[in-house]
Amino acid sequence: MVADTIHSLLDSYRTQLSSYDEILNADGSIKPHWEKLFQSLEKIGNLELKNRLQEIKNKIRENGVTYNVYEDPKGMNSPWKLDPIPFLIQKSEWESISKGLQQRAILLDLIFRDMYGERKLVKDGILPAELVFENTGFFRPCQDVKLPTEHQLVMYAADMARGPDGRMWVLDNRTQAPSGSGYALENRQIISKVMPELAERQYVSRLSPFFTHIQQAIFRVFREKTDQLNVVYLTAGPNNETYFEQAYLASYLGFTLVQGNDLTVKNGYVWVKSIEGLQRVDIIIRRVDDEWCDPLELRGGSKLGVAGLLQVIRNGNVMVINPPGSSILENTALNSFLPSVSRYFLKEELLLPSVATWWCGQTKERQYVLENLHRLIIKKANRKQVFRSVYGRQLTFDQLQELRTQILQHPSEYVAQEEISFSTTPAFVNDRIEPRYAAIRAFLTATPAGYQVMQGGLTRSSPVKDKFTFSNQYGGIAKDTWIVSDETEIIPDRIRLPRQLFQKSQTSLPSRSAENLFWAARYGERTMAATTFLIITLNSLNLQRNFGTTTKTEHIEILLKTVSRLIRIEPGFSNENAESYKHPFAIITDSIANEAKRGTIASTIDSFLKAMIVVRERWNQVTWRTIDVIENIAQKLKQIQPKQNPNDIQNTLNTLQYSLFTFYGIVSESLPRNNGFLLFETGKLIERILSKIVIMRSIFSARTERFIEHELIEATLMNHFALVNYRSAYKSNYEMEYMLDMVLLDKQVPSSLAYLLQTLEQTIAQLPHASERLNDAQKAVLRASTQIQLIDVAELSTVSGDAMPYEKLDQLLAEVYGLILSVSDFTANLYFNHTATQHSITETIMDLENEL
Repeated sequence: MVADTIHSLLDSYRTQLSSYDEILNADGSIKPHWEKLFQSLEKIGNLELKNRLQEIKNKIRENGVTYNVYEDPKGMNSPWKLDPIPFLIQKSEWESISKGLQQRAILLDLIFRDMYGERKLVKDGILPAELVFENTGFFRPCQDVKLPTEHQLVMYAADMARGPDGRMWVLDNRTQAPSGSGYALENRQIISKVMPELAERQYVSRLSPFFTHIQQAIFRVFREKTDQLNVVYLTAGPNNETYFEQAYLASYLGFTLVQGNDLTVKNGYVWVKSIEGLQRVDIIIRRVDDEWCDPLELRGGSKLGVAGLLQVIRNGNVMVINPPGSSILENTALNSFLPSVSRYFLKEELLLPSVATWWCGQTKERQYVLENLHRLIIKKANRKQVFRSVYGRQLTFDQLQELRTQILQHPSEYVAQEEISFSTTPAFVNDRIEPRYAAIRAFLTATPAGYQVMQGGLTRSSPVKDKFTFSNQYGGIAKDTWIVSDETEIIPDRIRLPRQLFQKSQTSLPSRSAENLFWAARYGERTMAATTFLIITLNSLNLQRNFGTTTKTEHIEILLKTVSRLIRIEPGFSNENAESYKHPFAIITDSIANEAKRGTIASTIDSFLKAMIVVRERWNQVTWRTIDVIENIAQKLKQIQPKQNPNDIQNTLNTLQYSLFTFYGIVSESLPRNNGFLLFETGKLIERILSKIVIMRSIFSARTERFIEHELIEATLMNHFALVNYRSAYKSNYEMEYMLDMVLLDKQVPSSLAYLLQTLEQTIAQLPHASERLNDAQKAVLRASTQIQLIDVAELSTVSGDAMPYEKLDQLLAEVYGLILSVSDFTANLYFNHTATQHSITETIMDLENEL
């Protein structure tokens, strides 16, 4: 019965096919590995498949897997799209494809060395000179920029699709900073958890050995030079389209994620500007395009690269992967010359064909293109020139004439490619399995044993039926790529990494990362302080409004004033705005939901999330799931309205408070006790001390009747999470002296000033110091701690006058507040003075060359 149903499912799928499909052999029969997959899909069922797709979306959101879509107001941090049905290739076929990919990588490496070397290809007439010297990817300053390795092209990726002859055809080469391998790894992680049944009765090759090969290749280069390597992963910043992947791979490979302004050139070397001072960099894996790498010799004004980088590479003092200048190999026009170049260099024919390509810079080829414009695909030769592919068959007569004119004006800028029908593959769209065009990006890395190919890749399918459009910028959907066989994978030789990997490698904490860790903690704690006190205020407000037995509301007014002083937005609660106390929810909701106002809970969470994203490589998956929860709560907070049920508002704030506590717990349990953790703790403690002081100074700033003061004492204890402790010690006898003793001096209470200052003193003492003597930050904390230790609570709790009943208490808290503010300034001057403007956060640089 199951077999009949499977045949029915396959037959139904086959009726939708309009071109060659991946599930079919050349004779029209079903490939065995696809039949096994369909059997598993049938067991799962269509309804459950819909549920699994939603689970995939949930995991993508929880893990923070994003892809930034440029020029789309909703595109920044757009969730990654992943199909539950993988793309399958039989292992024996993949081995044949891998040989073709390895041949192409070797060939492109030879071309790269020749173009920036002897240029035999030009001298012997194999390549036209214009193809090299007019190429926007050719940079003359890179002429003598070489790596101390056998292969200059260390990393390489190729986009492929199955052609009408049943073979894989190469569509594009990615050479300067190939992207996508991290997404391929994340795809595998998600699909293996959500769709494990699909792999029944067949074996899927692992992806992890490829990344071990990357580490092996990188560390082997400097094996003879040093035992301690400092490897950094250079990103263009959080607004780059593939920033998630860059942070993900930096964390996975154990390298330091840096931006251009984290690096500097000095004394002939590249250095990381870290909180420990300048640390020398040995290897840079770059994800910044060629022209942005060095503003001194390439694109002036670039804020993404490092001035003087090329000269350091020339001197052999840093290795950059791939070396600047490699974008020359991404010129689409090069495809038309690869067969002759292969025969010239390798004495071999290409094993993997390219799509038929004609470069319009040649007279004969240009004439052919102009005569057949109506049935060709027209592209720009250089990917840097923003130009979407034009399908001649879709153009009107006038549009064809206009395109013809453009080509004749600048012929060397255009290439034409044959429009052919590539294969489709099963995809789950519109709640059913449909055929979609698909392309796979394969990844290679150079090792001492030659180029190694990832046993998988990044497959993307078209979001629109019968359209060969798979770019993520235009809605492409990713698929996990399985290299399958009937036998378990056997690795004959265990991959052994160089010896230095087993030693503790050098790591850096860039000043930019340090600053963002510090401010992530401060914004997080600022959110916690406002949320906690708003919950207390709403409790009192609802209790007094609905169940109060007295008309006295002075304590409510004081709590509301304190909310305004803590959150600091206008208009707030004040004596000048007496009407605000009669209808408080308008200001309360504004304090919570108005993301346009600085200081509100919504805007503070946004600042917290931005800081977290900048250093996302430092957070594990569990932490990031909590961040996702906080982000979802933030969206709910922004929708709060003044007339909304107060209980709904309070429930949302309670959920936010719980999530922040969860976040703190995960960080405390999982973050290594390094300088990053210490700065995070420093920021949290500074903000916590400041918020406690602001609240206490506001609450006890005016003289009140005794029963009102009791309400305020209770609110203060609740804000310190010390009410249970207080009742255990003093029952319900609310006395100012007892309360102050607990919240100021009791080191058994984690939120007391004495405890917080002691912890801050210990934390700062562990940070790097230039001297054994106390620095300014330590001195300020010591002064604040000493003042608290020397207080007489009986004296502080004595009422001294009508205007300021607890004047000595207020003076003490004001002095401590000022000292802790100075600790923040001193910390910034000590550890963040290397930080420059983060241009990549405020500017969007389109990464057209490496668009996924």
